[in-house]
Amino acid sequence: MGVRFYAVAAAAAASVVAGPAAAARAASQAPADTECRTSVQGSEGVAVCFNPDPDLDHVQLHIECVQWWDPDVDGPQVPIGPAETVTLSDRCWEEIRSVWVTRLPDGNGS
Repeated sequence: MGVRFYAVAAAAAASVVAGPAAAARAASQAPADTECRTSVQGSEGVAVCFNPDPDLDHVQLHIECVQWWDPDVDGPQVPIGPAETVTLSDRCWEEIRSVWVTRLPDGNGS
């Protein structure tokens, strides 16, 4: 009788463990892209990016300025490790038309 109890308890424990493990396995198969939130503060463009993926990622800030004589900005590629947050910022001399971030998973722009 005691053996059956342990066998049933072990089987129940195994099914409980398999549930979350199966869910974690399914979640790990779905790609989790780096997410960035952009904002404009005066003539400065800011992006805050978070990488939920277990792999290294790279992000690059881009800013389009309003004035034709004001050079647009393509910032450097910035590495962002697993579970890291980075803040990117740059500026125009005057007004900003748009701010966006590109994600470069392999870090070489392809």
